[in-house]
Amino acid sequence: MRTAAVIGTGLIGTSAALALSARGIAVHLRDADPDAARTAASLGAGTLDDPEGPVDLAVLAVPPALIAPVLAAAQREGLARHYTDVASVKAGPRRDIAELGLDTVHYIGSHPMAGAERNGPLAARADLFEGRTWVLTPTPDTDTDTLNAALELVALCGAVPVVMDAAAHDRAVALVSHTPQVLASLVAARLEHAEENAVRLAGPGIRDTTRIAGSNPRMWVEILSANAGMVADVLEELAADLGGAVSGLRALQAEDEAKRGAGAVAVEDVLRRGNAGRARIPGKHGAPPTRYETVAVLIGDQPGELARLFAEAGRAGVNIEDVLIEHSTGQQAGLVQLMVAPPAAGPLTSALQERGWRVRSDR
Repeated sequence: MRTAAVIGTGLIGTSAALALSARGIAVHLRDADPDAARTAASLGAGTLDDPEGPVDLAVLAVPPALIAPVLAAAQREGLARHYTDVASVKAGPRRDIAELGLDTVHYIGSHPMAGAERNGPLAARADLFEGRTWVLTPTPDTDTDTLNAALELVALCGAVPVVMDAAAHDRAVALVSHTPQVLASLVAARLEHAEENAVRLAGPGIRDTTRIAGSNPRMWVEILSANAGMVADVLEELAADLGGAVSGLRALQAEDEAKRGAGAVAVEDVLRRGNAGRARIPGKHGAPPTRYETVAVLIGDQPGELARLFAEAGRAGVNIEDVLIEHSTGQQAGLVQLMVAPPAAGPLTSALQERGWRVRSDR
């Protein structure tokens, strides 16, 4: 690939353009919002000039409902030899494309499983897709060269390609992406009118649960509209589970011992099923989940403290598998949770304590 066009310079489109430009690809940028396109160009994502001839690949980074009309316009123009989109749903746009009778031989749907709470070109990063899954949804009539062009795009962006059927993809993202977005928003909405004293107690649990609730509502309405039925199906199943959990919790308040026992069983069942589901989420580098031990270290909120802590772990010969930071309310301090392999927890704890760190381990 030597040339590409990116139509839509939001977070995903600009990030893809930055990744391609960084690897020497000549990228031509377009957006219905000229300011967004100019911003992306100023970041080094590409040029606003039209290409002199067909580019090797056009990437459509527009909302799902716009994929078909934007593709139609690009194909009429002869903008590219091959086309792909990066929308987060696939079956709906494919139906729209078929209804318009567009060329599907030189088009392939795709979806990079990456994003952020912030949107727009200023939130874009060239490394946004590094190590992330990028789904491709070819059909029997997809040209081999088109598939290869999409695979090259994925490789240039540092992502990992996964081939799926469009409908299977939409069911999967309804479960692992779209429904969690709705649930995070529902939980966060409970905080809108909560008492200030209650909100001040917020810790890492509520922050983790509601992190994605900071996403752009208008953008998510477009995404959910394109996959509404499947998301609604998952939410109905969740509603049934939620009803059971509510009944179980009410039963825990009953005077009758048998009812309390039944309530405890119901609530524990939900929690155990949650354990089982959580255990299925892939671990580091997509490998099976691995159990780590946590070494919690109290650090001050001063420049260089975190770097010094990581350096101490490195000197101890311990690899940090993951890290979480919990900031203390009203204090210039925080608790850094270092996740390490179980055999390393003891040596790391000892090494840090010898160097004056305040440490506790979950061993």
